Amino acid sequence: MAHPPAKDRCVARGVTKAYGNNPILRGIDLQIPEGSFAVLVGPSGCGKSTLLRAVAGLETVDGGTITLGDRDVTALPPRDRDVAMVFQSYALYPHLTVRDNLAFGLELRKTPKDIIAARVAEASAMLGLDPLLERLPKQLSGGQRQRVAMGRAVVRRAQLYLFDEPLFNLDAALRAEVRVDIRKLHERSGATTLYVTHDQVEAMTLADTLWVLHGGKVAQSGPPLDVYERPNSLFVAGFLGSPKINLLSGTLAFQGNRWSANERASEPGNYQFRVDEDRFAAGLQEGRAVTIGVRPQDVAVAHGDDPVFGQLTVDLVEALGSEGLAHGDLGGSPFVARLDAEEARTVKPKSRVPLTVKAHRVHLFDPSTEKAL
Repeated sequence: MAHPPAKDRCVARGVTKAYGNNPILRGIDLQIPEGSFAVLVGPSGCGKSTLLRAVAGLETVDGGTITLGDRDVTALPPRDRDVAMVFQSYALYPHLTVRDNLAFGLELRKTPKDIIAARVAEASAMLGLDPLLERLPKQLSGGQRQRVAMGRAVVRRAQLYLFDEPLFNLDAALRAEVRVDIRKLHERSGATTLYVTHDQVEAMTLADTLWVLHGGKVAQSGPPLDVYERPNSLFVAGFLGSPKINLLSGTLAFQGNRWSANERASEPGNYQFRVDEDRFAAGLQEGRAVTIGVRPQDVAVAHGDDPVFGQLTVDLVEALGSEGLAHGDLGGSPFVARLDAEEARTVKPKSRVPLTVKAHRVHLFDPSTEKAL
C-alpha cells in the first residue's frame, strides 16, 4: 500500500529581498516536507543565509510568503514562529554549565521543571553529552561546543530546525565528526531541518533534498545524487564536484550508426565521446555545437577493449593514497582524470594515457544558454 506524500512543513513562495538597489532573493520558491533534511548550498552571495534568516524571522522580506505548517508566518517575529536555530558561533553562555545551557531556553519559557529535566536528559543522551553536563563552555572542544548548541535547539521541540553553517569554525577532522553527529541527530529525532552551507561534502552527505542557489534564485533542486549526476546547467555542473568537472568544446556527429560528441565536426580530432542517445534524444542534431562535461571521477584509464575517447598528455600526478589524479592536456584543453592507487604510482609526467568513460556519464550543454541538452 502506497504511503501518502509527506506534508510540507515549510513553504516559501515568491520570496524577494533587496538591500537598497542590490537584490538578494529574486522570487525564491522552497518546499520542505515534514521530517526531511533540506540543504541550501551555493557560492558566497547567492542568498542562502538571507533565505534562512527570512524563514527564522530575523530578516523581513520585500515580497512573497513563508508558511510553517498551516500558518502564514511572513509577518511574525522570531519568537512566534516555533523555530530553533543553530549558529556558526555556538552562542553558549560562558558562565553556565552544559546542563544549564541546555535548559536555559526552556526556563525562560517557564517550562515545568520535570519536563526540562526530561528533555535535557534526552538531548544529552542523543548527542553524547552526559559526561560533559557539569562543564563550562571554556572546558569543551569546538566539536563539543557545537553539540551543546545543537542540544539547546533539540530541547525546544520546534516545528523547524535551522542550521546556519554550523561547522564553519571547525577544522577538517572535527567537521567530519560533527557532520556525522548532525545526520545521526536527524535520524533519531525525525525533525524537519533546513541547513545552510557552502561546503559540497556537507551538502551531499546531509541532504534529503538539495537546493542549489545562484544569483538569488534556485538553480536546481532534488535528491543530492540526482542533482550531481544530472545537472541542469553549466553552473550546477561546475559548482558541485571536487575536482571540478572537465569542460570541453565539441560538435555532435552521427558516425558508425551512433552519436558522439567530437572535437571537430569533420573528423574525430583528439577526443570523441559516445553520447547517451536516450538521455539527449531531443537535442541531438548533426553539427550542433555543444559543451561536453565529464567528471574526473567518472574517467578511467582504458584497458583491453574499453572504448577510448582520447589520449591524455600528463603534466602532473597527484597521489592521494587510495587513488590519484592525473592533470594534463586533452586536445589542447586542460583535463583531469582519476587514477587507481597503482596507476598513480606508475603514470608519469609527459606520458600519454588512453582514457575511457561510460556514455551515460557524459554531460552535454548548450554553449549559448549554458543549459543541459
